[in-house]
Amino acid sequence: MSYFTRSAAPSSLTGWRSPAVLLMIMAGAMQLSFAGWWNLMNNFAVQELAFTGREIGIQQSIREIPGFLSFAAIFLLLIMREQTLAYVSLALLGIGVAVTGYFPTEIGFYATTLIMSLGFHYYETMAQSLSLQWLPKATAAASMGKIIAVGAFAQLVAYGLIFIGWKMFDLSFTTVFLVSGCLTLVVLVFLLVAYPKFKEGVPQRKKLVLRKRYWLFYALTFMAGARRQIFTVFAGFLMVERFGYDVHEVAGLFLLNGLFNMALAPKIGQLIVRFGERKALMLEYIGLIVVFLSYAFVTNEHVAAGLYVIDHAFFAIAIAIKTYFQKIADPGDIAPTSGVAFTINHIAAVFIPVVFGFIWLYSPAAVFLAGAAMAGASLFLASIIPGNPATGNEVDFWFRQPAPQAAE
Repeated sequence: MSYFTRSAAPSSLTGWRSPAVLLMIMAGAMQLSFAGWWNLMNNFAVQELAFTGREIGIQQSIREIPGFLSFAAIFLLLIMREQTLAYVSLALLGIGVAVTGYFPTEIGFYATTLIMSLGFHYYETMAQSLSLQWLPKATAAASMGKIIAVGAFAQLVAYGLIFIGWKMFDLSFTTVFLVSGCLTLVVLVFLLVAYPKFKEGVPQRKKLVLRKRYWLFYALTFMAGARRQIFTVFAGFLMVERFGYDVHEVAGLFLLNGLFNMALAPKIGQLIVRFGERKALMLEYIGLIVVFLSYAFVTNEHVAAGLYVIDHAFFAIAIAIKTYFQKIADPGDIAPTSGVAFTINHIAAVFIPVVFGFIWLYSPAAVFLAGAAMAGASLFLASIIPGNPATGNEVDFWFRQPAPQAAE
């Protein structure tokens, strides 16, 4: 049995050859490259290339361009299957990370970032689409939590190797980038040999889909992308620039993040199944308002590290945005809307790093205060998710409901 010799229905195989396990292994393969790249990225930029907030903002905006163009994935599906595109994307990610250290210039880092990012974002688009098609609605959130946990375990492997090996073996940036990228390529070869072609669920529309009734999903996705940029670009940069974290210290911080994700993500998935998307997302955004306000005024490196871990722990709750869409969507809209959603998610991502990179030069606190305002807007949007979302019940405008009248 291999990808090249057999096709199978998603429900026909169980155990370690099931689609759910395939999604877990792909998540792990992605993280082996991306986690290594992410761990080294800020230190490589500052220590090897002398980047300031301006250059890091440009580099991060370049990283988000493929995310903004994720809608184009639907056109690639005219010539290849979703599973095939996921595999091609993993290959691009691995290659882009592997060669990063061999181009230690500003332009070289921008170019390898673009290659890596093409793989990362198109993989994420396909992984989301396949998850929503292959996983049952009733348990999708719990299964997605397990997938995140496997990805977190792969992060632990990557961060742990860097944490232990960076000082002990005097590793170079080039070596770690190379090993990280090659690990993803090795796992990809295993997937090609061990798994068949799985059929998608309902045939997917091979054109862009924008529907008025999905507007709340689009809005939540846009705001999630905006707030993510404040964390991924500037929270990490704060640790290196202001508090002087070295590579192995950043790896240790990421290890904590991975441990929290591995332990909490499955439980978060179960809680979303139990309490619903609205309550889960409102909890996330209330927590983020507190975290971003704290970032704005933090002066202690240990407090900053604690905020970073807490901030990262909230990411798993974003599963609720995906399962909300799964419940309201036409099954044939899942693949095209996944691409559109990633584009919407990255509209803010294209300009926020550059614009806020310049703001950072004058006031880092202003960047995080803006993040708190974004979390506040997201909190309102989450509050209008219905208690039981479904087709025809996409939004609950609770503030428009007439007040109860007193009995006469």
